[in-house]
Amino acid sequence: MLTNLKKDVLQANLDLFRSGLVTRTWGNASGISRSEGLFVIKPSGVEYDKLTIDDMVVVDLEGKIVEGNKRPSSDTPTHIELYKAFPEIGGIAHSHSTYATIFAQACKEIPCLGTTHADHFSGNIPLTRFLTKEEIEIDYEKNTGSVIVEKFREINYLNMPGVLVAGHAPFCWGKNSTDAVKNSIVLENVAKMALLTLHLNPEIKKLPEYISQKHFQRKHGPNSYYGQKS
Repeated sequence: MLTNLKKDVLQANLDLFRSGLVTRTWGNASGISRSEGLFVIKPSGVEYDKLTIDDMVVVDLEGKIVEGNKRPSSDTPTHIELYKAFPEIGGIAHSHSTYATIFAQACKEIPCLGTTHADHFSGNIPLTRFLTKEEIEIDYEKNTGSVIVEKFREINYLNMPGVLVAGHAPFCWGKNSTDAVKNSIVLENVAKMALLTLHLNPEIKKLPEYISQKHFQRKHGPNSYYGQKS
């Protein structure tokens, strides 16, 4: 079942690990088949260097295991909430990458300070609120997804394919699992650049909006001209 998607999701998880964004088993990637209403996700707690295609778990959007002999990632309910709320995404990646997690723990958005950031994300990387005690005690992982969705009520999730969960870590998404991992890698790098920039010049201001939008639109807008024509 979903053999090609399993291969893609396995590779995305391995790429997440090999990129240095994941320590031990602190992360996961998934990919969805919208036509089937099913997604594939990494199994919980399995070391990356031991992952095989047979370890991938197929889950429906109600959280039921459809295929697989292992428990899916403990973050599966978070992925479900994002897939339900963001209908145009095809993959999700979660890590506890160092620099992005530093911003999450400091409860600070990652400010858009330069064009490297603006090329990939339209504006500051947003930060959710903390979950309440009740949200932690009941359906913690589902409510993690809910606070992300809540944050994006007035943010375009396609123009901003990433978020910091307060006190936790980043989640990213994309057109597929490979794209979600790519966005995770970019997010980690702009977080590192932002932290070092703020250390060098604590008084630095956000990149002017007209420069930020120019860089984002030239790659992602309707009149984009970066790269080659498909």
